[in-house]
Amino acid sequence: MLNKNNKMILGSISAILLSSVVCGAPMKAEASAALGISAQVGISADLDAVEDTALIEAAMSDVVLDAFHLDGYTDLGIVTVSEGKVNIRDAASLDGKIVGKIGRDAGCDILGQDGEWLQIKSGEVEGYIKSDYVLTGSSALEKASSLLKTVAEVNTDGLRVRTEPNTECEILDVVGSGQSFDVLEELDEWVKIDLDGEEGYLFKEHVEIGAKLDQALTITEVRYGAGVSDVRVALCEFAKQYIGNPYVWGGTSLTRGADCSGFVLSVFRNYGMSLPHSSRAQANLGSAVSIGDVKPGDLIFYGNRSGINHVAIYVGGGQVVHASNARVGITISNMYYRSPVKARRIIRD
Repeated sequence: MLNKNNKMILGSISAILLSSVVCGAPMKAEASAALGISAQVGISADLDAVEDTALIEAAMSDVVLDAFHLDGYTDLGIVTVSEGKVNIRDAASLDGKIVGKIGRDAGCDILGQDGEWLQIKSGEVEGYIKSDYVLTGSSALEKASSLLKTVAEVNTDGLRVRTEPNTECEILDVVGSGQSFDVLEELDEWVKIDLDGEEGYLFKEHVEIGAKLDQALTITEVRYGAGVSDVRVALCEFAKQYIGNPYVWGGTSLTRGADCSGFVLSVFRNYGMSLPHSSRAQANLGSAVSIGDVKPGDLIFYGNRSGINHVAIYVGGGQVVHASNARVGITISNMYYRSPVKARRIIRD
């Protein structure tokens, strides 16, 4: 007879499994057999015959990871840090070198354990994190079901984002290969995406649609070029520490929530520079600089047919930090995740 603990595990995850069956998602044969799952009828009564908790969790993990196409995970963990980001170190010790940072609700693959430390891999980052910060087993699988976001990843360069799901309407923006956007709705031939809070449409033929979890950031994702002043480095490091904090329309709080121009305003205010709370107004400040000549601390602007509608801070290495939208919050992106319209230099050095 299925013990109480196993019943709780199955109860917490059954909705995920049933969902995967209904959606027709693939599952490994060995996982289906171990759990007594039929691809036609869902979870069957012979689950009561399974008594091995480890077998159940391993089989459930296979099913969930396959069902949602979560490549790169074999033993899923979900980070539960209360706010901000926690350090990933190269050794199971607080003395270990910081090799990456990972935020709340991000996914990681658990590679092993060393005392109170877990060895993990998330994105391009591999290292150690305190086990107190990570959900594992059935708890991680259950949490993942509420966190999975459907994204459209662009697989061609120069893809046009349309204002409507047809090729006769206006072009909202042009995006490049490898860029991912949250999916708002799937249509027959088009997919509606969130483009920094604005709705747009991509032709399905040129995107890959799937579910993903947030991942860790490498320390080396942001590199500084020669001749960058200390204030530029300091400003960029200051801005990056708020990655993961919320987006709030009209907000200017780096911790409680800001919109794109409110984030920029507050970061620069910390260094004694007063900026208006408007991306269009900020686009007229300082001096013009070509996109190819930007330095960390310069502002990058994006827009559409109506003009400038988004601003980000260039932090080096082809990356920008910005308050994107209500779901993503303050994040780091490739500077060409959208087509930059212009750049302005506020810092005089």
